[in-house]
Amino acid sequence: MKKIAFVTLLILLVDQASKIYVKTHFNLNDSISVLPGFKMTFVENPGMAYGLHFGGVIGKYFLVIVRVFLIGGMIYLFKKWLERRESNYLLIPMAMIFAGAIGNLIDGMFYGLIFDSGTIYDASIDRWIGYDGISKLTSFGQGYSTFMRGCVVDMLHFPLVDWNVPESWPLIGGKHIEFFKYIFNVADSAITVGAVLLLIFRKKAFPNGLEF
Repeated sequence: MKKIAFVTLLILLVDQASKIYVKTHFNLNDSISVLPGFKMTFVENPGMAYGLHFGGVIGKYFLVIVRVFLIGGMIYLFKKWLERRESNYLLIPMAMIFAGAIGNLIDGMFYGLIFDSGTIYDASIDRWIGYDGISKLTSFGQGYSTFMRGCVVDMLHFPLVDWNVPESWPLIGGKHIEFFKYIFNVADSAITVGAVLLLIFRKKAFPNGLEF
């Protein structure tokens, strides 16, 4: 239990600290180069990991509710796994996924209540609208939106290939090629790394196959 709690709290601390710092020090869509192939690029995401979203506000509510149920289900599974004394090959990656899910859930549920500005949904044009300036923390409930309508803060950007194709090239001339273009956060990273570790160590994590 202590290992699960430590991994979860550590990831949540780093995740929320990085998000709050970026939101209170960067303008939306600001981007700075940190290292070759690594930028800090501030975007807000109303939906899932890596900038995916759907269904406007209804889609957002649906995602928040799904995350709540998934987290509840994981708490139940952790209880069973601890009773069965499952190995760290299962518990640690699942703790990373658990922490990542909670990290993004916090943004969606509460950021609209605690920041004075943020991306909001305009039903008249069926679009999420950004804002100008740098956000500030405000009194709880006095933020830019309401419960469950905050946006997830993303900032990790690894454009390992960032190239404008010369105009003279046939077919693709003048196009911009970027890889990896997705912008994500520490919570997304924890979920991805946790899933990869489960895949790599699946025989040790699930020595008797999938058993819940």
